[in-house]
Amino acid sequence: MFSFGNPQYLFLLLLVPVVLGLFLLSRHARTKKLKKYGNLLILQQQMPTASRYTPWIRISLELLAFVLIVVMLARPLAKTEQELKTVKVQGSEVVVAVDLSNSMLASTTEDVDGMSRLQRTKHVVEKLFERLENDKVGLVVFAGDAFVQMPLTNDFSAAKHYLNSLSTNMIENQGTAIGAAIETSMSLFSDNPQCQKSIVLITDGENHEDDAEQSVRAAKDAGVIVNVVGVGSAKAMPIPWQGGYLTTENGQVVTTAFNESAAMNLAKIGDGVYVPANNTAVVDILDDQLKKAKKTNMEKKVFTPANEQFPVVAWMVLALLVVSLFVTDKKISWLMNTNFFSKK
Repeated sequence: MFSFGNPQYLFLLLLVPVVLGLFLLSRHARTKKLKKYGNLLILQQQMPTASRYTPWIRISLELLAFVLIVVMLARPLAKTEQELKTVKVQGSEVVVAVDLSNSMLASTTEDVDGMSRLQRTKHVVEKLFERLENDKVGLVVFAGDAFVQMPLTNDFSAAKHYLNSLSTNMIENQGTAIGAAIETSMSLFSDNPQCQKSIVLITDGENHEDDAEQSVRAAKDAGVIVNVVGVGSAKAMPIPWQGGYLTTENGQVVTTAFNESAAMNLAKIGDGVYVPANNTAVVDILDDQLKKAKKTNMEKKVFTPANEQFPVVAWMVLALLVVSLFVTDKKISWLMNTNFFSKK
């Protein structure tokens, strides 16, 4: 059974009858011109090497090659008998909580034009997702409030899609409610007592809304490890905003500084690790920490990719084009003296 990765290209096959029609018109015009010079039978006798059939052979080869090129562009796929299967894997549950307050728009370094804290966060989490192939991951976003962006899943394609869509505009109530982020993350975990649960909190350490330490202690008491990734620099940085920088009502530029001591303290309370996002080994450190988590049996959906038939079709096109190069309007020499229809 076949399918196509880019079926829209199949509409190009509508050109086949058009090309065939143009070929018929050209043959008709050629015959009409020859008739102006005399009787066709006599003229054909005067052109003994001209073939009436090879032009048809060549156009057939070329049209077939064109059809196969279109099929090639449409990406033919040979489906396997089983495209989706469920396998047993050893994994744990991990919820990533991402700070989407406006301060995450500030530079993650001491360079005003450096990579924003949010962009650095996306880069770290995407690399982390690539390491957690057998785990279930969830995504929580927070500012003044906290929301579930993605429930626990082992569909990492969907996870990366949700991650790339994150923006500070997603949460209207600005601020930084780390406690609400921890509590919302806790709501995503399953009731399986055999499965280790971990939270990866990514924030610039500024908490303005609630008691983050109390929430982390509650998570620890429930057996959940809280790891913290700190983004930002200790130097106060302006927040890019609408072509300039965010200002107060009095016109003063709003600045934000990374509170590393607060972030380290949360990780210590949560029995997790603290690591700065600017650390080149941040993903390795988080991966090592999460690998220590107790694993349990989980079901994972595995998609068996369809087999690409592009190379097969490409070789067929090449063969047809090579053969068509040797087909001219002249008769085939080794067939000129053969009469397939005469009686012995």
